[in-house]
Formats: sequence, structure tokens, C-alpha cells
Amino acid sequence: MKRDLRTWFDWLSRLVNFWVIVSAILVGISLLVASLAVVWITKPPQSPPGPATAVINIIPVPSATPTVILPTPIPLTPTATPPAGSGGVFAIGSSVQITGTGGDGLRLRSEPGLQSQVLFLAFEGEIFTVQDGPRSSDGYEWYFLAAPYDTTVRGWAAANFLQGVPSP
Repeated sequence: MKRDLRTWFDWLSRLVNFWVIVSAILVGISLLVASLAVVWITKPPQSPPGPATAVINIIPVPSATPTVILPTPIPLTPTATPPAGSGGVFAIGSSVQITGTGGDGLRLRSEPGLQSQVLFLAFEGEIFTVQDGPRSSDGYEWYFLAAPYDTTVRGWAAANFLQGVPSP
């Protein structure tokens, strides 16, 4: 067995120099020890054990403006009803247009009166059909209006912001 080992060692020494291999191993170990020393020296100090501090970043919610596609109001020639702001008298079944709100729209309410619940905001220029009224409350004459395009859009509106238009 000694002979086999010596033959193997002779063959290996002819293939590579033994001292080159030993030197490479020593250089590798030296680099590993140096790297570990650098990591040990530069590590951040340990904080004492205790309750952890939570960092909360509050990000404000962007104010998204909803994109609403509104029907384009069709300018209609008014009939001989009183002008907007006069609180005219409208017949049941007649058509009226929202006007005089300055672009703010008109609140359609659940009952006649300023304190009743707002059900819908009608836009300037929208056309509605009168279904009931007039009723007096809070200094206004109120009419019950319904949208001809959607039966769920309905409510009481002050006559001061209504203008009669020809029925479609």
C-alpha cells in the first residue's frame, strides 16, 4: 500500500507542484479569515432587547375626481310659462327644464321643503316631467318631478329653478 501511495504522490507531483497547492490553500484560508474579521468589525451594534418601534407612513389618499359623462342639454325654446326664478305654475304632465342654478344643479327631495332628504342632484339643463304639485313649503312652491329617461330619478323641486319647455 505504501508503494501505491508513493506512486500516486509521484504522479500528482508531476501533474502539479505540491507547494503551489499548499500555498493556494493557505491564501484562501487567509482571505476567509480576513473577510470574517471585516464583517465582524463593521456589523451594526445590537440594540437592547425591548419593544419594537413601529414606523407608520401615512400616505394621503388621492382625491380622485369621478369621470361623469353627462347628457348634453338640448336648448329648447321655452313656452309661454313664467321665466325662471318666478316660481311659475306648471300643469301635471308638462315638461320642465332645470335652470337658474348657476351650474350648481337642483336638489330633488323626498318631500316638499328645505329640511327633507336630498334624493338626487339634477344638473342645469336637464328635462323632467311634472307629476304632482304645487305644494307650498319654506317659502317655495314645490313640484314633484320625474326624469323621462329613468323612473328612479324623481323628487320634489322648488319652482324657482324650473322653466317650462315644450313636451318632447
